[in-house]
Amino acid sequence: MHFLKLILRNTLRHKLRTSLTVLGLVVAILAFGLLRTVVDAWYAGAEGASSARLVTRNAISLVFPLPINYQERIRRIQGVTAISHASWFGGVYVTPKNFFPQFAVDAKTYFNLYPEYLIPPADMKAFLTDRKGCVIGRKLANTYGFKIGDIIPLRGTIYPGAWSFTVRAIYDGAEAGTDTSQFFFHWDYLNETMKKAVARRIDWIGVYVIEISDPDRAAEISTEVDTMFRNSLAETLTETEKAFQLGFVSMTEAIVVAIRIVSFLVIFIILAVMANTMAMTARERIAEYATLKALGFGPYFLAGLIYGESLAIALAGAVIGILLTFPVADRFSEQVGTLFPVFGVSLETVYMQAAAAIAVGITAAILPAFRAARVPIVEGLRSIG
Repeated sequence: MHFLKLILRNTLRHKLRTSLTVLGLVVAILAFGLLRTVVDAWYAGAEGASSARLVTRNAISLVFPLPINYQERIRRIQGVTAISHASWFGGVYVTPKNFFPQFAVDAKTYFNLYPEYLIPPADMKAFLTDRKGCVIGRKLANTYGFKIGDIIPLRGTIYPGAWSFTVRAIYDGAEAGTDTSQFFFHWDYLNETMKKAVARRIDWIGVYVIEISDPDRAAEISTEVDTMFRNSLAETLTETEKAFQLGFVSMTEAIVVAIRIVSFLVIFIILAVMANTMAMTARERIAEYATLKALGFGPYFLAGLIYGESLAIALAGAVIGILLTFPVADRFSEQVGTLFPVFGVSLETVYMQAAAAIAVGITAAILPAFRAARVPIVEGLRSIG
């Protein structure tokens, strides 16, 4: 108990220096946590993917469509339990900065493949009976203030024209990591409209979503699908939903790597600041350490004082920084809107923040503790007076 009191008194001896060091640690731990959360958000789609779902797209590129008549042929493959399709719409809501994912889907089958999208039965029925109806996620609704019955106008880019949809359902996520920033509407409505405008663009879809009975057969079924359409008008590439999502992440891998590097660079900088603080503290107390040695206290006791003080400062900064990470992350999520569909501080991030703070506290004390433990009594006492 006396040892802990001594550590506390040493920590508070220079209140301004300690406060500034803690403040620096708070900023560093907060920045580290936010940057790690951004990285997690980048991979959220892949982490939330189901192992029982496959995605089939055009083998050349995602921008090339697939014929709708592939659907029944894929359905007959052994191990396929359900199939649906989706097409990227790419409309603009008011201004291009208001981005959110929009998909034309097979309304009758698509949501059966995604049980994590929770939709009230009455709202789902209203959506199915309204050709111009749409289903939107809770985050999308909160971001733009959409409510059931609202009309959402979109300006088509891939599919030109002025489009309007009525919100018939708002879905929630079964888990915190479920993407609730998406917008879904009837593919039949899109196809019928294109039939009147550009007949050659009808009966094409973007991707097929396939549900399989055994995730262990994912590779086998994927190969069977692709073999079926080899040398056809539109060859396919089938992969797991996670691999499909990671394909998008790989396009921006350099950004993710840069964010990771910056996050650890922040910790390295605060380590240098912390090490300087502890070095100054040790130099100022050389005479005290010599006196303690003369009184019979051993080198481990002196090293313990320095390590204790360093860890106390580091942990104080860590606690405040971690506590601030949650409200700051929530505020950041509100500002970026649907840019990051899933943005939340994970338990792993909190552990990494705590571990980083402890590592800084221990590392910063190594040299000062070593010098204090080895200081000769005569040399230390010589500095008195």
